[in-house]
Amino acid sequence: MKIVVCDRFRPRALRFYSNGRNSMLSCAETAVRSELLPIVADATALVVRSETKSPRMSSRRRSSLRVVGRAGVGVDNVDIEAATQHGTVVMNTPGGNTVTTAELSFTMLLSLARKVPQAHATMVAGKWDRKLFQGVELAEKRLGVLGMGRIGTESPNVRLPSECASWLMIRIYGRPRKGHRAEFARKWTMFIARRIFITFTCRLTKETKEMLNAAAFAKMKPGVKIVNCAARRNHFEADLIAALESGKVAGAALDVFAVEPLPADHPYRKQANLILTPHLGASTEEAQEKCGIEVAEVIAGYLLTGEVRNAVNLPYLDAKTYEQVKPYLPLGEALGKLLAQLAPSSADRLHINLRRQRRLLPNIDPVSRAILRAFCPPAI
Repeated sequence: MKIVVCDRFRPRALRFYSNGRNSMLSCAETAVRSELLPIVADATALVVRSETKSPRMSSRRRSSLRVVGRAGVGVDNVDIEAATQHGTVVMNTPGGNTVTTAELSFTMLLSLARKVPQAHATMVAGKWDRKLFQGVELAEKRLGVLGMGRIGTESPNVRLPSECASWLMIRIYGRPRKGHRAEFARKWTMFIARRIFITFTCRLTKETKEMLNAAAFAKMKPGVKIVNCAARRNHFEADLIAALESGKVAGAALDVFAVEPLPADHPYRKQANLILTPHLGASTEEAQEKCGIEVAEVIAGYLLTGEVRNAVNLPYLDAKTYEQVKPYLPLGEALGKLLAQLAPSSADRLHINLRRQRRLLPNIDPVSRAILRAFCPPAI
């Protein structure tokens, strides 16, 4: 089998793919979809980081690509919809850079409070302007953590020396659950009106994509400081710039952006009270190695035993369950193709009953997905 690895990975992770196994490793350091397409045409697995854009395979021919592994959390550089239509599993490594990104968020908080980057820039320029950089203490300040995923729950618990234990008075607010939108809107208003520091760690959803806009900034307490090290595209750039220029937002620190790399002429670069870093959330020796090894493990587990772990377009499936379900997958695909030919065009719904076989299978979801995968492409 051919495994294509993009971007740079530690040697220990690369050795994992060919550790006595019959596999061919191909390294392709390109972030351009068109250049990557011919390379992965006959590949079994594709491994990427955040910079590489996973290509969309042509719907006219079936790809041999069985799995795409994303070394990191975000999968916005992978065409999940196209991968699902082709039966390609997309996996990520949500635990590899949790602590690293949480530590960066805390570093950003400290930098915002004491204006460290701005002070450093003046020192390098030969100046000595102490009065320009009066900061604030973090002690007894309120920190709002928006997004209670792995990074959000870790951010308030970064391992600190004992003398720093009382720095922050934490108030945590989690992302909304289904069916609680009205309650969430009321709490969100209270949340942004009372917090001095806000860290943004929730993923992009319909509910969160417009959270940090002009209306939200207008309700915030003057002098608020915002940190975003994990959630891309969750703030309106023009609205944030206006809030920074008006003084409503005293400062912001951003590590992720809607477009990366950040354009050289981007207005962010002209804001004196804005701290920018080039997506360094996972850029530590420890996190790089963890993510590289973890993505190698989940891909190897899937290709060798059928275990589905950390998949974003397929439920968890252990190796034992996969062995029990595997014989029924080709049957599911054949049934889906047959249904696509027999189903009348006027039908608006179909009911599939597995009858007795349902009791024999510990998990019928993979079979159902095999049926739908074969049925849907001809129907579209």
